[in-house]
Amino acid sequence: MNAKIKVAPVSYLNTKPLLYGIERSSVMDSIEIVADYPANVAGALQRGDIDLALLPVAAIPTIPNANIVSDYGIAADGKVASVCIFSMVPMEAIETVYLDYQSRTSVKLAQLLLEKLWKKTVVYKPATENYIDYINDTTAGVIIGDRALKQLTNFEYIYDLADGWKQLTGLPFVFAAWVANKQLPEDFRAAFNAANAEGLLHVDEVVAANPFPYYNLYTYYTQNIHYLLDADKKKGMELFLEMIAG
Repeated sequence: MNAKIKVAPVSYLNTKPLLYGIERSSVMDSIEIVADYPANVAGALQRGDIDLALLPVAAIPTIPNANIVSDYGIAADGKVASVCIFSMVPMEAIETVYLDYQSRTSVKLAQLLLEKLWKKTVVYKPATENYIDYINDTTAGVIIGDRALKQLTNFEYIYDLADGWKQLTGLPFVFAAWVANKQLPEDFRAAFNAANAEGLLHVDEVVAANPFPYYNLYTYYTQNIHYLLDADKKKGMELFLEMIAG
């Protein structure tokens, strides 16, 4: 019997529609699911501990034999709501920025936008476990994922990073794509792609199964997050990878 393909989605609400389809499809017979933070998922794929991950795009160049295996991922065309710089003062007054330890892509995007869009020179601090408590005065912080959605009503100033990227480049931003570190069978790829697509037809069920009082998940899944990686999304992803490589 062939070994199961180890697949790592990230453990955030934004993956739930994709997982809904995957978990109810025949691909479950051939995979084992392992979920974690984006940064940890990247490390596991680099080491070969897993075979396929919903990988933060900034990590793609670090993966041996990286290849994108699906037409679906996590992207935004304008506001994403869950990846932002949070601050109690306006951008011009920010002096220090905590960088969320959970995602390399969001951190790289924040640094790029601070330099090129907002023309800011700031001091960067690695975020500790409870860093959100220390976002005050002229110290801001990058917060991502479900924690960001919970903070949307708690800060005076919120700078949405996908919206900033759109302002800077005119393009959508891709946060994560399904990336493998080896060639996977063509029939598996086709079935996996179909399972992702199927999940997006069941957003109502996903919302009902994940009560979340902080933000309207229907809005999040249908307006903020764009799951299909079309030509414009791929163009935005390639530009981002070029910019952070330089």
